[in-house]
Amino acid sequence: MGGPPPWLAQMFGPGFGGDSPGGRGGGRGRPRVRRGDVRSAILDVLHTSEEPMNGYQVIQQIAERTDGVWKPSPGSVYPTIAQLEDEGLVEDAPTGRKAVQLTTVGTAYVEEHPEEMEAVWAPFAEEPDDQEALDFKQVIGQTVGAIVQVATTGTPDQREKAIEILGDTRRRLYGLLAEGPDGTSPDSFEEE
Repeated sequence: MGGPPPWLAQMFGPGFGGDSPGGRGGGRGRPRVRRGDVRSAILDVLHTSEEPMNGYQVIQQIAERTDGVWKPSPGSVYPTIAQLEDEGLVEDAPTGRKAVQLTTVGTAYVEEHPEEMEAVWAPFAEEPDDQEALDFKQVIGQTVGAIVQVATTGTPDQREKAIEILGDTRRRLYGLLAEGPDGTSPDSFEEE
């Protein structure tokens, strides 16, 4: 094993171990897109557009809004548009080309669900450059990688010593939290 298990990325985000899976640098990889996100993105793009759009334009608009990080495939966009038509949320536009627009019901849906529309773009929002948080995540990732290595390839004696080290580390971390923000322990206050 060359590092921490993949499930840790779900807890700490992509690139927490110092690598950058998406190649974008800064410890950020490509955000995960859930199945329902294409639906919400299409609705929001159509809601903010001044004119009807065809599927290709919707794809381009999503890519533009995410700085090219997310460009859904036609195989996910066109069937979703068809589903939205079946639900009565979008309709063919009266233009000569194959374009769609929100229906009155679709506009009402988008306006009644602003959190859903905002949430679809949230994974692509620029995060402030927080070097301390990034460093913390990297150390966590490296530590977990070492734990996994000892657990999978260490001798019984090494695993036993690792358990002692981890127990001591856990106690010290909780002790750190027990200290007040100014670094004083609640036990260090004198009773009046």
